Amino acid sequence: MNLELSEEQSAVRRLAREFTDREVAPYAAEWDRAESVDRAIVKKLGALGFLGLTVPEEYGGSGGDHLAYVLVTEELGRADSAVRGIVSVSLGLVAKTIAAWGTEEQKRSWLPRLCSGDALGCFGLTEPGTGSDAGNLTTRAVREGDSYLVSGSKMFITNGTWADVVLLFARTNDEPGHRGVSAFLVPADSPGLTRREVHGKLGLRGQATAELAFDSVRVPASAMLGPEGKGFSVAMSALAKGRMSVAAGCVGIAQAALDAAVSYAAQREQFGKPIAHHQLVQELIADISVDVDAARLLTWRVADLIDRGQPFATESSTAKLFASEAAVRAAGNALQVHGGYGYIDEYPAGKLLRDARVMTLYEGTSQIQKLLIGRARTGVSAF
Repeated sequence: MNLELSEEQSAVRRLAREFTDREVAPYAAEWDRAESVDRAIVKKLGALGFLGLTVPEEYGGSGGDHLAYVLVTEELGRADSAVRGIVSVSLGLVAKTIAAWGTEEQKRSWLPRLCSGDALGCFGLTEPGTGSDAGNLTTRAVREGDSYLVSGSKMFITNGTWADVVLLFARTNDEPGHRGVSAFLVPADSPGLTRREVHGKLGLRGQATAELAFDSVRVPASAMLGPEGKGFSVAMSALAKGRMSVAAGCVGIAQAALDAAVSYAAQREQFGKPIAHHQLVQELIADISVDVDAARLLTWRVADLIDRGQPFATESSTAKLFASEAAVRAAGNALQVHGGYGYIDEYPAGKLLRDARVMTLYEGTSQIQKLLIGRARTGVSAF
C-alpha cells in the first residue's frame, strides 16, 4: 500500500477540512445542545459531492475511491460525529447498497436524489428486540398479489425522521434465521409508516435517531432489493463497508481529541508553567497520538483492500473494533488533560467522549467484532 495520497485525494481531504471548519465545527456544540443538526447541512454536503462518493457518475454520484471517502468521513467525524452519521448512513449504508444490489430502475430512481442531498436514506435493520441477533428479526412482509404488506417496528434508526427512503429488512418466509429475510426500498411517506424521534441520547445528540413502525405498509414487489431471501446478505455486505466508515469517523473523533488536548495543554498553566511541560500530561497526549495513528492506518488498509478488489470484511471488523475503542480512550484522555474544564461543554472533550461511546455499540458491538475476527482466524463459528 502506498501511504502517499494522490493529488486528487489530498484535494478532497483539504476541501473536506475547509468545509467542516467553516460549516460544521463552529455549530457542533449548539446542535448538540439543541439535539438537532441544521438540516441545511444536507444540501451543502450534496453540493460538494460528499453524499455521492464512490457512486458512479452515471447515477449522479461523484465517483472517487474508498480512500477519498474515508478521508472525508474522518474530517466529518473530527468536526461533529452527528453530521458524519448522516453521510455514513445515507451514502455508506443505503446509496452504496443500491448501487451494488439495485435494478437499473432502482438505481435511476434513488441514486441521483441521494447523491445530491435532495433525499436521504436510512437503514432499517435493528429492532426493539433484535440488535446483534439481526438474523432473527420479526418484521414481516407478506406477499399479496404484486405487492407486500409490511408490519413490525425498527429501533435506533439513524436519519429515521429525515429519510425519504428506508432500506428495510423484513421476513418474507418462515425459514429460520437469516434465510427468511429480504430487503426492500420503502418510501418514507408510505401510508401506515409512522416515525418517532428518539431524544435524550448520551451522544450523537444532533443526529435524527428514530423508531419506525410499519402497520400493513404496502410495498410493491418491484421495491425488493436483491433476490428474495437474500436480505441478510444485502445487510451484511452493507455493514462490512459501513464498519470502515464508522472506523474513519472514530479516527476523526480521536484526532479532534488530540487537537483539543494539545491546544489546552499549551495554554493552561499549573505550577508556574504550561501543563504541556509536565511529563504525565505528555504521556496522555502521546497515548492519544498513538491511537490516532494506529486507527488511521487500520482504516486506510480497509479502503485500500476494497479499491483493489480484495477481501476486506475481517480487516473492516478489526478497524472498527480498534478505532471505536481508541476513540473512547482518546476522548477520555483529552478530558483528563482538561481537568475540571473537560467536564463542562464549553470545551469539546465531554462531547467527544459521549459521541465516541456509541461507536463501540452500533454497526456491530465490540463483542460482535471480536466474534467475527475470531471466527475468521480459527474457521470456527461462534454462532
